[in-house]
Amino acid sequence: MLRDPTRGGLATSLNEIAKQSKICIELEESKIPIKPEVSAACEMLGFDPLYVANEGKLIAIVAPEDAEKILDVMHSTRYGEEASIIGKVKAVPQSRVLMRTMIGSTRVVDMLSGELLPRIC
Repeated sequence: MLRDPTRGGLATSLNEIAKQSKICIELEESKIPIKPEVSAACEMLGFDPLYVANEGKLIAIVAPEDAEKILDVMHSTRYGEEASIIGKVKAVPQSRVLMRTMIGSTRVVDMLSGELLPRIC
């Protein structure tokens, strides 16, 4: 399964996938590649980088036994050099996106609510 996280960013795209597929997606915060300049800009503007548009990126959900092979192929291309395995799919809790934080706790990554999703265009 492939998804383009341009509008709504990583968090929104993964929530849509989890809800449509009735799966749980568990992310590893330390494995999500966020450039320092993006992190700094988001902090300055009050945005969460998980919800910011990701132009030119893709989310691929693949069978665990194929993940490393696919990652190797992606790394061999100019546009896939920074590709990363950032989590895994589980059966429960259904329709949820969870994040294992850098301090070892788990938090829910929910759909953005109460305001419009940050947009560039």
